[in-house]
Amino acid sequence: MRRFITPILRLIARTFFRRIKIVGWESVPRGPVIFAANHPNGLIDPLFLLCFVPRPVSFLAKAPLFRMPLIGWFARGIDSIPVYRTQDNYSTSQNRDMFAAARALLVRGGAIALFPEGTTHSEPRLKELKTGAARIALGCSAEECPDIVIVPTAVFYTAKHSFRSDAMLYFGGAIEVVPAVVDENGEPPRDAVAALTDRVESALAALTLQADSREALDLIGRAERIMSLGRSDLSEQLEMRRRFIAGYTRLRERDPQRLAQLQSRFERFEAELGDANLQPETLPRPSVRGSIRTIAMLLITFPLAVIGAVAHYPTFRLIRFIATRFTRGQELVATTKAVGGLTLYPLTYIVYGGIVAWRFGLGYGIVTAILLPLLGYVALRFFEQLDDVIGRTRALTWRIARRSAFERLMRTRGALRDEIVALAEEMGV
Repeated sequence: MRRFITPILRLIARTFFRRIKIVGWESVPRGPVIFAANHPNGLIDPLFLLCFVPRPVSFLAKAPLFRMPLIGWFARGIDSIPVYRTQDNYSTSQNRDMFAAARALLVRGGAIALFPEGTTHSEPRLKELKTGAARIALGCSAEECPDIVIVPTAVFYTAKHSFRSDAMLYFGGAIEVVPAVVDENGEPPRDAVAALTDRVESALAALTLQADSREALDLIGRAERIMSLGRSDLSEQLEMRRRFIAGYTRLRERDPQRLAQLQSRFERFEAELGDANLQPETLPRPSVRGSIRTIAMLLITFPLAVIGAVAHYPTFRLIRFIATRFTRGQELVATTKAVGGLTLYPLTYIVYGGIVAWRFGLGYGIVTAILLPLLGYVALRFFEQLDDVIGRTRALTWRIARRSAFERLMRTRGALRDEIVALAEEMGV
């Protein structure tokens, strides 16, 4: 099942996200590995790891998932191992079988992924890590599993609930584990478990964005987008946001008035962009040649894009309605959209194919069902490029008709960038 479903999920992931980047995969070892990852985005996180971890991986997943009709079937199909939690009305004594199954898989040289925070969330910092990864690793026999490691793994989303946002998977350096002597219940010493958990937490914190508040993360994300004009590499975006967080924290401690002034300047700049109906990405000098080439492609694909858009729009609106109306918590919006798309779009193709088959014959119906996903992708790319052309055209119009206002925006952005660079040098971040 894994070989069949993973390529399909990888295609879906590359459709849902505009850009996906994998960093550090070449350093992932071949022996027994535990991937310890942060958990910001519901079921999207394990699906992301399943698709892009560079080796087959099994998951520790909460037991209630195995009782769900579709998700349970899928979890068992990829050899996931159930975890029994008191908040799910299970006895934790059942986890002895979980630890035994996980250790047996590692002894065979396999890989396990788990989310030691224990639950998905939208907090600006990591939650306190559970000890499961350390207990599993330390409980493995030194003779059977001498080279076991824990690899801290960060999942980063530019806008985790949004369709066609960007995502990155970041593998940190492997944490070597010295297996401990276990007691009669197979449990390693508590002090060794605590020490290893602290090492994992420190390594994972170094890979992820950590701030004191959600407002700080939002401000830093907006500042990074303005400074990089939304075009930096994903790993550069993450590094820039880390530096912004470090600078934000130090400036708040040393000179909160200066921080407030800088924040006010950013807000005024954003307001000016909003009044001009411009995006940061459109501020550089627009490329007339590139825009002409894109417009030519749009004219060629326009008929196909219209068909694809008309066919997919009702289902798209239905999925969006379900995700925004019935989903609790921002971290589950993308999960709802992905599951809804995986379920409803195939049904849409079957319905359209059935209607065409009824009117024109079975062969035409099959061709319709096969072509509709391709037409949907053409429509998706068409409207993304159309939006880009409209933004560039608007910026070009501003640059020609309101040159002084456009140049003022560029100077303001340059001044903000210079001040941030100066602050970074001043504070050593």
